Amino acid sequence: MEAVRVLNDLLARPTHEGVLEGALSHASFLLGGNLRGYAVTHRAQGQDRAAQDRAPQDRAAPDRSAQDRVAAVFGYPKALVGTPLSGPWATLRTRVLSDGSGQLYAANPPELHGILDTCGMRDVALSLVVPVNDRGRNLGALVLDRNSPEDIGTAAQELVTRWATAIAPLLGLLESREEWKLTARQVSSAVVEAFESQDFDGLGHAQAVAEASVKLGRAVGLVDRELDELWFAATLHDLGKIHGEKGHPQVGANFLHGVPHLAQAQKAVRHHHERWDGQGEPDKLAGEDIPLYARILAVANAYVHLGDFERLRGEAGKGLDARLVGLMEKVSAESPAK
Repeated sequence: MEAVRVLNDLLARPTHEGVLEGALSHASFLLGGNLRGYAVTHRAQGQDRAAQDRAPQDRAAPDRSAQDRVAAVFGYPKALVGTPLSGPWATLRTRVLSDGSGQLYAANPPELHGILDTCGMRDVALSLVVPVNDRGRNLGALVLDRNSPEDIGTAAQELVTRWATAIAPLLGLLESREEWKLTARQVSSAVVEAFESQDFDGLGHAQAVAEASVKLGRAVGLVDRELDELWFAATLHDLGKIHGEKGHPQVGANFLHGVPHLAQAQKAVRHHHERWDGQGEPDKLAGEDIPLYARILAVANAYVHLGDFERLRGEAGKGLDARLVGLMEKVSAESPAK
């Protein structure tokens, strides 16, 4: 029954952080409890999803932070998640560190020591580092910390090592899915850019609308999966113009026909020219009968086209959802879309 419970816990949050939190929790259980821990992921340059989601002007130059970062915690503050770290997990074998966090501090620059101090890592007396490998590929490591110098026996180390081996394929599967999603984004962006290049004034429009849409979607409370679909809708919203301006929303929606995972994106593309007052196209939907993604896309599209909120506010309650116009103004004041 314990195995079933653990499996349910892992699958309840099928993300890197969710799976690794569950993995740390069960590893602590296997070691008798009274431990804290964190999981570090090792990812190739370009696979960092957070960096991909940032606007180009906000992206830092590539450095080691794109390689190793904290992906989940157990017993440590959540603020540690996302922190770039170097540490004693490069070797592909389980190790007990009797000097506690000494090697961790030595491997990282002084500017990170304050974060580690805040998390209480100077109090660590002993650490167990367990690599996570999928078919010889280094995915990262589980690090379990104990404040007392009580040793962790060989049998317990083997238990946790086997546990890390068991979860590695699931992490590998999640990473493969992320790689596929990134590839799909890159291909979509390339296709749209090739289309936009026919009209110099249109270059970058889809990217700007996508960035504004995701900001607005996040403010509405959409989760990552929903934001992904909204991104595709915004990026592809004008692709139907390849057959001309007239009726392009329906043409663009037809391009997404038969893609089950983008069903809501298809609706958004089809209906992004509907109007809140019911005078839009193609189906003259009004108010909240217009799909949410389409209303978000319409506001973001108008914001990018008009360029100022005085003109955008003039469309609130007429062509656009007034609540979303207000949110767009709020999130743009906090972090202006470029």
